[in-house]
Amino acid sequence: MPIQEFAYKENPETLVLFDVDGTLTPARLTISDEVRDTLKKLRQKVCIGFVGGSDLSKQVEQLGPTVLNDFDYCFSENGLTAYRLGQEMASQSFIGWIGEEKYNKLVKFALRYLSEIDLPVRRGTFIEFRNGMINISPVGRNASTQERNDYEKYDKEHKIREKFVAALEKEFPDYGLTYSIGGQISFDVFPTGWDKTYCLQHVKNDGFKEIHFFGDKTFKGGNDYEIYEDPRTIGHAVNSPADTVRILKEIFHL
Repeated sequence: MPIQEFAYKENPETLVLFDVDGTLTPARLTISDEVRDTLKKLRQKVCIGFVGGSDLSKQVEQLGPTVLNDFDYCFSENGLTAYRLGQEMASQSFIGWIGEEKYNKLVKFALRYLSEIDLPVRRGTFIEFRNGMINISPVGRNASTQERNDYEKYDKEHKIREKFVAALEKEFPDYGLTYSIGGQISFDVFPTGWDKTYCLQHVKNDGFKEIHFFGDKTFKGGNDYEIYEDPRTIGHAVNSPADTVRILKEIFHL
């Protein structure tokens, strides 16, 4: 039986989940009217939600101030902070899981490594502490859109993030951590299993027969890979918000 709150939808037993950066919005930029209108139409037919690595404040910046009312599910930090129909669900903490001693060792190593990388440009906020993970950015999260684009090209050529992740894996093999490269300039560090599949436990009791996931970093090592490959979801790889809209229109006849 479909959940009562969703009974007004044409197909309440289908859920469509979206990554944010590169899927609903250009990286770190805001949602377009076209994508917003498409989601509004889609929500009449099925349940919709987003699952992003960033915290909720960044998703509000990108998806708009009414985000908690615009989606049936809002999953920040891969679902470690979760909302269903605007109501907050139980959350988890990275620092509580890893403990201060191990956390300190990890951050000290990362800061030392960051100081020794040669980069054409450096800005601010190289390590961002979040509820469910830390986010590490060699160029710094304060980089402008142009600087992000330039860094992304540089990173593709010089594999800065890839080498950084390999160094962390070698240094902390017993920490039980996963390193996930996403977006243009950074990578996430979180307990293994706290990837985007974490959010699926929050929807388990709503009895969906079909869960679709749309993401742009669906390759191995990308932060959409685990949920894209998960047997509980039907994965759709996209390369832009326009691509997302096109596929949604095809599948759901919007």
